Amino acid sequence: MEIRAGGPREEPAPVAVTMRTAGHDFELAVGFLFTEGLIDPSAVTKVSYCDSLETEQYYNVVSVRTAHPFDHDALKRRNFYATSSCGICGKASLDEVAVRCAPLGGGPSITLDVIAALPNTLRSAQRVFDATGGLHAAGLFTADGTLVAMREDVGRHNAVDKVIGSALLTGAPEFGSRIMMVSGRASFEVVQKAAVAGVPVLCAVSAPTSLAVTAADGLGMTLIGFLRPSGCNVYSHPERIIDL
Repeated sequence: MEIRAGGPREEPAPVAVTMRTAGHDFELAVGFLFTEGLIDPSAVTKVSYCDSLETEQYYNVVSVRTAHPFDHDALKRRNFYATSSCGICGKASLDEVAVRCAPLGGGPSITLDVIAALPNTLRSAQRVFDATGGLHAAGLFTADGTLVAMREDVGRHNAVDKVIGSALLTGAPEFGSRIMMVSGRASFEVVQKAAVAGVPVLCAVSAPTSLAVTAADGLGMTLIGFLRPSGCNVYSHPERIIDL
């Protein structure tokens, strides 16, 4: 899917191409542009499939229009090409990788019982995974473990962008009081995207990368890995877990 963006009276410019699982495309586009620091989601005026193509419409081009001019020079500096893999994807060089947000403060106080129940809650909502066995998932939870939103995609960070985009498009994200749970590993990019959104607690079924741990620690994020009903590893900022 190609993601385009443009401001008032601007022709939307191509920003990125990502291999994705079809569905929730508008959420993916808005979530991606927001977590990569390219748009203010409150300024989004329209999201649509591109209707100016002369070829047959395959619903693989999404345009996001904003109330303010889009910074096209940022695209020259960033050189995106997103993929469905994990890690630091599509950056022109390691020097371009920077988390564009202030350190996270506050956040929910959570119990070990709530944390331990997250994997089963997320897994029970993964209907497409049940049918295919091949998709990742990302979910947003309240401090008491209630699932607020869940999205699936072949790419883990696409699932993260989708679930963040879903909250943005509903107009009530409340990221600062949420827990994010992802299937599989916790890569640096997943930590980055959660931090840009303002999510203070990130849990993963599998391991985090060392760069993800370093980033989470510096950003004030509680990072939990190898999460099972029987236990977990807490890699950074355990102070939000009240009965650790």
